[in-house]
Amino acid sequence: MTHLDGNVLAGPLSELFRADMTTATGRCAHCGDVSVLAEAVVYDAAPGWCVRCHVCDDVLMTLVQAGERLRVDLRGVTALEVG
Repeated sequence: MTHLDGNVLAGPLSELFRADMTTATGRCAHCGDVSVLAEAVVYDAAPGWCVRCHVCDDVLMTLVQAGERLRVDLRGVTALEVG
């Protein structure tokens, strides 16, 4: 399966956050890497996206489009900084 980079998250995350989340810094709960979301590995599989750490490949977050709702699971991110 081919993947995209974290820049593909700009659209879906703009529905939740005012800031450009592709430049937000996140810490991987598994390996501790701190990187901008644009560096994440993203698999686009309808109806959503699976976002993985570019270092250890662990799941950082999942986003699922359910009709008019966007469900986001951030359990793989221990810190998220928007600056």
